[in-house]
Amino acid sequence: MALLTSVFSHMLKRLFDIALSGLGLILSSPLWALIAAAIKLEDGGPTFYRQPRVGKNCREFMSVKFRSMVADSDAKWGVIPAKEGDPRITRVGRVLRATAMDELPQLWNIFRGDMSFVGPRPEWVELVKRFRQEIPGFDRRHAVTPGLTGIAQIYGHSELPRRQKLRYDLVYIKKQSFWLDLRLVFISFLVTFTGKWEDRSAKLPRLLGGRGVDRTRQAPISKHSCGVSVTRN
Repeated sequence: MALLTSVFSHMLKRLFDIALSGLGLILSSPLWALIAAAIKLEDGGPTFYRQPRVGKNCREFMSVKFRSMVADSDAKWGVIPAKEGDPRITRVGRVLRATAMDELPQLWNIFRGDMSFVGPRPEWVELVKRFRQEIPGFDRRHAVTPGLTGIAQIYGHSELPRRQKLRYDLVYIKKQSFWLDLRLVFISFLVTFTGKWEDRSAKLPRLLGGRGVDRTRQAPISKHSCGVSVTRN
């Protein structure tokens, strides 16, 4: 019975991802042209930012976002988390990041099945190699499809220690359900409309409740291996 429930929940989640990402791609298409024009007008650099990320079962895929930082920022500064007042972020980029509009191209990743709307955020391949050495059990987060949003994104921020983010990810994996996904997607829409994605605090803590945050901080991290090498889809 539990297995049937799990299979049904997985199918429902995938159908939801296909339907919502497809609708999102259609409805947001006018925004793509405006965002691309704004990025080009600001500094003439590339419109998109592409980076190989690690997904479910450690499979690699190419993540695509609207560029929100100066061109070649990875080559100049390395791949490091964005900080408050980060000089790498462009003026257009600040608006895109606050409203999560820089993530719009990832709707295509969701439609393809590389990602889901809810799940642990996919990490850059090179960072995953480092985190595996530094954090026991890091690959446990790769047991599920990575997401556009999740508990770590709503309660955390880009400067949160990686171990803390992993604890949030493991709480989601333990408690995941279609109804939890719907709740997190709804809250994420509210955060987008209020432009609080770059806030260095819980975005809408009252909607999830403070106790949940406390339990998340105590989530254990145990050793686990992916068991497969990173490969490209």
